[in-house]
Amino acid sequence: MQIAFCCTDTKAEPWLQGLGQALPRATIEVWQPGAAPADYAVVWAPPQQFLDEQPGLRALFNIGAGVDALLKLRLPAGAQVVRLDDAGMSVQMAEYVSHAVIRHFREFDGYEADMREGRWSFRKPRSRADFPVGVMGLGVLGARVAQALSVFEFPVHGWSRTPKVLEGVRTHHGDVGLQTFLSSCRVLVNLLPLTPDTRDILNRETLGRLLPGGYLVNVARGAHLVEEDLLALLDSGHLAGATLDVFRTEPLPPEHPFWRHPKLTLTPHTSARTLRDESIAQIAGKIRALEAGQPIAGLVDRVRGY
Repeated sequence: MQIAFCCTDTKAEPWLQGLGQALPRATIEVWQPGAAPADYAVVWAPPQQFLDEQPGLRALFNIGAGVDALLKLRLPAGAQVVRLDDAGMSVQMAEYVSHAVIRHFREFDGYEADMREGRWSFRKPRSRADFPVGVMGLGVLGARVAQALSVFEFPVHGWSRTPKVLEGVRTHHGDVGLQTFLSSCRVLVNLLPLTPDTRDILNRETLGRLLPGGYLVNVARGAHLVEEDLLALLDSGHLAGATLDVFRTEPLPPEHPFWRHPKLTLTPHTSARTLRDESIAQIAGKIRALEAGQPIAGLVDRVRGY
């Protein structure tokens, strides 16, 4: 069995060592132009040349949660695209989002600003009932985030394209359900996959349907958000603020207005990082299953985009 490793901006040696230990009968090599045909590939942002030179790949294992960039390339016709189911990312995402929501709800940002200026101040406690949280996208990461938020006794809503059932979460689905979902939420968390249908979905119309004083947490993709619409809603007061971990251009350009906006909290696409050991174990397990003719989880529907 031949496995090609083609991951841009990733230190290859620890991956090769871990995959070699998990799959001792496999030959695992960093891809170079003109390399021998491989059966499987472990990839992140591979060049088109790699895919063109490997028409016989059985499966491509993407080491990040999102596959939108990979699906823009011309892929081998017979290759299955496989995403990571979790690999340690869901708990990180639940941590990040819970922190962002609680920080806003408890007004810790305001306390931090006051303390920096030497002011000892108190704010009237808010009611969780007045801060329903909505999670867009109820896949592995979204479901974990929604259920984590419910532990803190926020009213939690979830929205997905197709019906889902989650304990402690009021779920909505489809285009009709989206309108009810948005108008029920004061805090909106985006965990949707990026597809042609979801690009620009966070816009003046959708964000404008949130309850007054709404708050956005975007941890999916920057292309979900119409940046000018967010700024307009912040400046009008309809939105109280936002926490953004993803951007249309990364790194965020120095001249971008997000840097200077007082109602924004920014982080450098770090809400959930791929954990190497967990990812290797998952990829190896799926390769063993495919070799044995068994079904695997995480297969991407190229038409739907996730």
